[in-house]
Amino acid sequence: MIELSKVMGHRGAALLAPENTLASIRAAAATGVKWVEIDVYPIAQGGLIIFHDDTLDRCTNGSGVTEQSQLETVLSLDAGAWFSESFRGEAVPTLEQALDCIQELRLGLNLEIKYEGSDVDSVVPPILAMLEAKWHQPKKLMISSFNYPALQVCHRLQPNIALGYLVEEVPADWQEKLSAIDAYSLNCYYLPLTEQQARAVKAAGYKLLCYTANDPAEVTEHWAWGMDTVITDDPNQFMALES
Repeated sequence: MIELSKVMGHRGAALLAPENTLASIRAAAATGVKWVEIDVYPIAQGGLIIFHDDTLDRCTNGSGVTEQSQLETVLSLDAGAWFSESFRGEAVPTLEQALDCIQELRLGLNLEIKYEGSDVDSVVPPILAMLEAKWHQPKKLMISSFNYPALQVCHRLQPNIALGYLVEEVPADWQEKLSAIDAYSLNCYYLPLTEQQARAVKAAGYKLLCYTANDPAEVTEHWAWGMDTVITDDPNQFMALES
């Protein structure tokens, strides 16, 4: 069983520093938050970077399709200046760099596999191999994804890793899907979630994580419904819950 906390930083702490960078992870840690969520994005020639978008344009000074980009090119980009001049020169981290940083900070990790393709049998094993080699805190690790087949591969290859099935709206077959991969949690968008859905997830024995709320008032009801963790761009807004 993993050691989950009530507050989790989204893409590190996306309102405090440029998302999915080491600076963002460190900014999250500075708030006192105990867990962070980041996105691992597979790119050309087996590269594994921490990145969210399908294109490089929004969060770097580069351009082009992310999955087709060469690792050397991506690592040369500026991923901080778009956010603030004070972060100019911040790089896109590799998965290995992020794992080292997060463990140095003694944080838990929710690693989202950001992959919309179908070749999960090629994409997922290198991610799991990197985790097996570099991650040393099994009680502080969760893998999540919107890509259900990717989670199926995770379950088949590493059945002891906690899995979170990511959805925007809770699907009708949520329980069947969670059961089939022995999932740890349902990770859903807080806004369309209903009380009936939340209570059903909890009654079925799963953890309930909700993203991405940045104002405590937005999820007051969700705690009453049984929400276990809020995923937020600004952990500062929720840290009173951890005291």
